[in-house]
Amino acid sequence: MSDVSAAIHAVSPVSDLAGDTENGGKLRFSFLGPRGTFCQQALSSIATENDAIHVPAADAPRAIAMVRAGKADYAVVPIENSVEGGINATLDALGRHGDLTIQAEVLVNIAFVLAVRPGTAMEDIRRISTHHAAWTQCRDWLMENLPDALYLPASSTAAAARALAEEENPGFEATLVSPLAAEQYGLLALRDSVADNPDALTRFVMIGHASHVPERTGADKTTLLVHLPADRSGALLSLLEQFASRGVNLSRIESRPTGDSLGRYAFSIDAEGHIEDQRIQSTLIGLHRVSPKVVFLGSYPSAEQRKIKPAAGTADQDFVSAREWVRSLLNRPLHG
Repeated sequence: MSDVSAAIHAVSPVSDLAGDTENGGKLRFSFLGPRGTFCQQALSSIATENDAIHVPAADAPRAIAMVRAGKADYAVVPIENSVEGGINATLDALGRHGDLTIQAEVLVNIAFVLAVRPGTAMEDIRRISTHHAAWTQCRDWLMENLPDALYLPASSTAAAARALAEEENPGFEATLVSPLAAEQYGLLALRDSVADNPDALTRFVMIGHASHVPERTGADKTTLLVHLPADRSGALLSLLEQFASRGVNLSRIESRPTGDSLGRYAFSIDAEGHIEDQRIQSTLIGLHRVSPKVVFLGSYPSAEQRKIKPAAGTADQDFVSAREWVRSLLNRPLHG
């Protein structure tokens, strides 16, 4: 069996994190479980089980709820993948209250294996259970190799692996999981490197209480949930202008229904920059003026660590000097 294909990029070491350090001095991290998920793989790049307590949760919203309830110090959950886009369950659970924020992100190259019980052949497979994100990232491969196989959704890839390994009649013959999960649950990897795009990435985020904002690095992201001002022509444009006029680039924008009535939407946004940047602060002021609700969901180092080069007129000093100029106009002597 091949090793897990993963590229995990820099986040803060566990020694830099703050939280409830009872339980033998170890922080508690909830994650999308059970054990062996790609999510736990991402978590292990932040804090291994030698450094912290890993607490599996049935799904991403419940992992996040554990932080709110004080049952975990941080949660690590998937928020986006390069094939399907945003993970709605995470986006909705995080944006609901604004009491938690993203404090780090991890990118993982995803490589699946088609795992079965020993003795199962390709022609025996009629049903496949896995997480929805895994299914979408392998849809073309499955259409070519198992066109008649039915999909049964699972709460996570590892949950399907565990059911296949431990249940007498799980109701399916195969699953798409990480090589690590297949090995952990004693399954046979019938096919390796199953994916439509071998360069597919999933983005995981570490979520903690809003009282902590990581220091500015110059290669940061700020995540927001911004409600549409009104159901009128140009409403979205009025939001986007707040970013464009201040030279703030958006790396992600997705619409989400507010849930209170049809036709009402909010936008989940990743912007390049940190809340300590003057251009981000000015953007937030502008959004607060035109939007009925703006939820700050964190400023944190970007996993790519690509330094941001502000456009002309949008560096911190440009905003500072502009305000000083206006102040000088207000303070100059008045003549009758």
